[in-house]
Amino acid sequence: MSTRWYPIYQRGNPQLRVFLPNFWMKVIRPKEEQPPNIVTFSVSMEMTKYDVRNYLEKIYKLPVIDVRTRIALGETKRDQTYGYVTKKDDVKIAYVTLPRDQSFIFPEMFAEKAEKQAQEEKSLDESKAGFRKFLDRNKKRPGTPGWFSI
Repeated sequence: MSTRWYPIYQRGNPQLRVFLPNFWMKVIRPKEEQPPNIVTFSVSMEMTKYDVRNYLEKIYKLPVIDVRTRIALGETKRDQTYGYVTKKDDVKIAYVTLPRDQSFIFPEMFAEKAEKQAQEEKSLDESKAGFRKFLDRNKKRPGTPGWFSI
């Protein structure tokens, strides 16, 4: 059912009515290791497993073998100063099984970021090695400042 309310009849022609569902699906990275033919989706709470199956088969033309859903409870947290409890919204998770010959690998979206992070770690290791060398050079002369060297 849609929360967008349209009048059943409008004066004149053409009758402009568009019915849009409030369903949404989001591919999420699985927390546990899964077979390659299982895809994990976060779906709206109103969707049933039959809705998920029809959504993927009709819109995206994906052959779906099985759909399993579960509701993950939202995280609860107690406020430290006032003591009240807050809870995040619950999330419905759908596990969709594709045929054996199809596989889904979650795309690596931030490969450049990983390369940049590896480069930063390399420069950090180099600076640590330089500082260690500086400390070792001045280890035998306690009490003299570090800038005073030959």
